[in-house]
Amino acid sequence: MTQAEKEQDNGKEKEKERDKEKEKEQQRGVKRPIAPPVIPDPLQEQIQSNFIVVIHPGSRTLRIGRATDNLPVTLPHVIARRHKQTGQPRYEDAWLLRDGLNKTESNDQRQNGLKMVDQAIWSKKMSNGVRRTPVSAEQARAYNCQIRPAVLDSSSRVKWSNTAHQPPHLVGEEALYVNPSDSYNIHWPIVRGQLNVHAGTGGSLTAVLADLETIWSHVIQKQLEIPLKDLKYYRCILLVPDIYNRQHIKEVVNMLLLNMGFSAIIVHQESVCATFGSGLSSACVVDVGDQKSSLCCVEDGVSHRNSRLCLAYGGSDVTRTFFWLLQRAGFPYRDCQLSSRLNCQLLQHLKETFCHLNQDISGLQDHEFQTRLPEAPALLYQVRLGDEKLQAPMGLFYPTTFGIVGQKMTSLQYRSQGDSEDPHDEHYLMATQSKQDQSSKSAADRKGLSRPGGGLDGEMSGQGGVGELSDLTRGCGGGSGGGGMKGEMEFGPAQGECLMGAGEVEEPLSAHLSRKTAIMSQFESKALGLDKAVLHSIDCCASDETKRKMYSSILVVGGGLMFQGAQEFLLHRIINKMPPSFRRLVDNVEVITRPKDMDPRLISWKGGAVLACLDTTQEMWIHQREWQRFGVRMLRERAAFVW
Repeated sequence: MTQAEKEQDNGKEKEKERDKEKEKEQQRGVKRPIAPPVIPDPLQEQIQSNFIVVIHPGSRTLRIGRATDNLPVTLPHVIARRHKQTGQPRYEDAWLLRDGLNKTESNDQRQNGLKMVDQAIWSKKMSNGVRRTPVSAEQARAYNCQIRPAVLDSSSRVKWSNTAHQPPHLVGEEALYVNPSDSYNIHWPIVRGQLNVHAGTGGSLTAVLADLETIWSHVIQKQLEIPLKDLKYYRCILLVPDIYNRQHIKEVVNMLLLNMGFSAIIVHQESVCATFGSGLSSACVVDVGDQKSSLCCVEDGVSHRNSRLCLAYGGSDVTRTFFWLLQRAGFPYRDCQLSSRLNCQLLQHLKETFCHLNQDISGLQDHEFQTRLPEAPALLYQVRLGDEKLQAPMGLFYPTTFGIVGQKMTSLQYRSQGDSEDPHDEHYLMATQSKQDQSSKSAADRKGLSRPGGGLDGEMSGQGGVGELSDLTRGCGGGSGGGGMKGEMEFGPAQGECLMGAGEVEEPLSAHLSRKTAIMSQFESKALGLDKAVLHSIDCCASDETKRKMYSSILVVGGGLMFQGAQEFLLHRIINKMPPSFRRLVDNVEVITRPKDMDPRLISWKGGAVLACLDTTQEMWIHQREWQRFGVRMLRERAAFVW
């Protein structure tokens, strides 16, 4: 007998017992109070972890598996959809290309960023105490321009995906290898950690959700070997970014519970799951992904809202910069194009193979690589490289090197915009609290007037006005974390002081808000380096004790900083830029890149699997029937973070 059948039998027995009790009460003439119908509490039975699916959707990679699996299924988070009509124009989401690269200032910005990188490389001595001797690109270029490839095999033995039977869609690796001449559109449903909603083909919210459902259903059915009709017996744990869009999360949960048919779901943040996966109670989590880098301070399983920060750059920006540097050095594979999916895949591989952050590796070095493309011979190339291998990953610390102009590069926490399905949200609570404050003040006013020498009307009303203004303009705290892409910004105490200045509440509200908006737009247009972002995130913690904890446990996860020497390099930069007061107080600053020798790309997923096994998660499950009845209100009630 399966778990679900046991639950049904137990439920039927309990219903029979309740019916018998009602009959006895009616015979005795007992009157029961009329109560609104409620959904019965789910049976508190032991949940089997092999019936829980953990989903960690990334911008470039999807990780999904049972909570009992040692490793998740990992595949490119991409789908190819067949054209519905012949002659339809072909559309493909960009991989390494992005908006803001072709501005007139882009090249100047790249050059300026590279100068700062070169200065930083020269200023830091090698372990033997000697400064590095810079290697110019021209030295490598003279050699690389003479290189011609050697033919390894007349056939690369790599084939395009078979579309002869005209499948409506292809997922993962198969989608990457769809022939550009075939009638398929290529979509990446998540970009920079958010749903890839845009004005182009397949960019509507409905289309993006349909892509997610198709990809996830395909993997669950084909890789995890779970029939979709059996998902009613399974539960799901969904990992979401620390700075998230409420509307998008609501729609994805709706899709998982109602469309795909999972029986229950837990939604939790990537940073908190990273601490679970690494076995740390507290950490400043630095998640460097393919397209975004997010930072957040987590203490005892709680993400500090004020410390959340999202940077709109990641590993793919390093790859694109590496390609630019390779071209300056006379890259011998001259047909390489950023518009080609397979070339992008090759460049990612070259970056992971050649790039490093170890300053002891210097001088020109010879390398080789192969190209294996469909309908082409397998070729072997020689390439000579110098500082390019170090300059590219240093772009994470000097983001102007990426040459991105006119784009929002830094995101903080936004205030909730409200939801029609959730009327008793933070806005309702703030409004009722304000009314209660006003009524208590008016009551105190009346008492004061009834006594000789009591307070004056003008004084009391003036106090009330300041109280309301301070509530509205308070940049710190109030409200929940996450959400919509528009609206008023939330700051913690440190962010409020750092960006706004303290004690400036007495200016008119409209002037304060407009000034706040101007300062925030200026802050968001700047690209913080990874080391400065770590310092900013930790500085936004409330107490010095918490800050000390965070400095002693900086956890780096994700695949964007997996370079040789990255741990020592980040540690050196943080220690050098720490506030002098903390250098004396913090015993040791520690950067952790491979906790328990685990792959940093899998730590957050592993944390989701750990979450499935905890007894404390029993009350966090949102069941399908509850979601059908109460909708997004269940996320506010059950989520382990402030919704």
